[in-house]
Amino acid sequence: MIDIRFLCINDFNNMGNWSERQEVKKEAKDKEKTSRETLGKFFYDLAKLIFTAMVLVGAVSLIVEETKIQHWVLLSCGIFATYLFAYIGYNILKR
Repeated sequence: MIDIRFLCINDFNNMGNWSERQEVKKEAKDKEKTSRETLGKFFYDLAKLIFTAMVLVGAVSLIVEETKIQHWVLLSCGIFATYLFAYIGYNILKR
């Protein structure tokens, strides 16, 4: 009879620990989700900044009316970097 009471009390204590462990898991998931969202937004912001700089370079080259190869290379690198950072941000947020 004593063994049965001990088992019941032990099971009750384990149930309390189980709910505490579930809360800790939930908090860890929330922190990970917040961190992932922040990192994804960061990469999207980098993509926006690169795109803005690329448009400014394109606008300046049109105003000056110089069509140098350097401007086209810079525009191409800007388009690629914009796509790359947006893609990285999308993949981070998608998970």
